[in-house]
Amino acid sequence: MDATSLATVWATVALFIFLGVAVYIKVPRLIAKALDARAAKISNELEEARRLREEAQQLLGQYQKKRKEAEQEAADIVAAAKREADLLAAEAHKKTEDYVTRRTALAEQKIGQAEREAVAEVRASAVDIAVEAARTLLAGKIDAKAGADLFKASLQDVKAKLN
Repeated sequence: MDATSLATVWATVALFIFLGVAVYIKVPRLIAKALDARAAKISNELEEARRLREEAQQLLGQYQKKRKEAEQEAADIVAAAKREADLLAAEAHKKTEDYVTRRTALAEQKIGQAEREAVAEVRASAVDIAVEAARTLLAGKIDAKAGADLFKASLQDVKAKLN
């Protein structure tokens, strides 16, 4: 036998001895346990991932529901604000109309008062002119003393009738 085949024989014998010792100290069982433990760990992680996914879906559903409720509430707030703005605009329009009506009535009262004052002023002027004309006419016809007495009586009579 040559040296390479002798080395091959000894390597094969050493391999069988190693495998025998490995089987004797139960290495395959340890490897199987390690693989089983790893498989159980992976299975637990998958179960945990599935549970987390379900929780995430529930949370997503809750947030979507809350978002829809918030959108509805916002829409309700906008609608209420629009209704209130419409009411305020209508109230402002009514108040403006009332103000214009009051101002128109006040202006008409002032115009009526001015007309009455103008008529009274014209009457007073007419009375003054008539009294002066009567005085002038009577002064020429009656003597001074009798004219003064008559003038005073006529003046009092006219003033009493006008007031």
